[in-house]
Amino acid sequence: MEFVTLNNGIKMPKLGYGVYQVDAKETKRCVLDAISVGYRHIDTAQAYGNEEGVGDAIEKCGVLRSDLFITTKVWISNAGYEKAKRSIEDSLKKLKTEYIDLLLIHQPFNDYYGTYRAMEEAYKAGYVRAIGVSNFYPDRLIDLCQFVEITPAINQVETHVFQQQTKAHEIMKKYGVQHESWGPFAEGRKDFFNTPILNEIGKKYNKSAAQVALRFLLQNDVVVIPKSTHKDRMIQNFEVFDFILSEEDMAAIKMLDTGESLFFSHYDPKTVEFLTGLGK
Repeated sequence: MEFVTLNNGIKMPKLGYGVYQVDAKETKRCVLDAISVGYRHIDTAQAYGNEEGVGDAIEKCGVLRSDLFITTKVWISNAGYEKAKRSIEDSLKKLKTEYIDLLLIHQPFNDYYGTYRAMEEAYKAGYVRAIGVSNFYPDRLIDLCQFVEITPAINQVETHVFQQQTKAHEIMKKYGVQHESWGPFAEGRKDFFNTPILNEIGKKYNKSAAQVALRFLLQNDVVVIPKSTHKDRMIQNFEVFDFILSEEDMAAIKMLDTGESLFFSHYDPKTVEFLTGLGK
């Protein structure tokens, strides 16, 4: 496993296992499978409704808690200092852990400054080892970085071969914020796994399109958290550290970038109305 060192000195596995859209009843099994494969970085969120399953797996896996890296996220409805503070305590109970390795603001809506103050407090108290954000576009990330006491360690944003976030990546680097991808396979959109370039390059290394896509992000200094409920695919997603894409391969994949989201835009009023509506 390869690691990145966050801006506070904490080491984080570059490859993790995400449980977005994993059924709550299946989460314990899936996380236990992932840990048995070798994953030590698990990513969940309050909004996923499966923190308890992650907690059950942490308790039963037999791996030292200190060897695991657990991420969760504060949802929009828990925004603001007081609500966020209570939600962090609730997440700790559901995860059955005395501390969270990485705590993120899930979306840049509602009183996220109040949320961040609660997170800074939890960080100082030792309940959280690193804090950061998710889905913060460059403008909001810069604004936050300029006015908070503790610079976010992570910004987790939609990132895959069709939306490489090149400009956003540079902003993150400038402010010392580690880039992390959600949706590294774009949830299969645009017939992702049949992308000719990814499959052609994969043949050179005896790798799948999925493995090539993950390797591309890793080589671009992006942390990835692929999700699968199938153990064989978990294994495949884990086997991305035994090959290196050439500069020619990297350049070819870079040409796939459209610079546009395949999911949503926070600059779209309808999207903002929808997401903020979920927070009420």
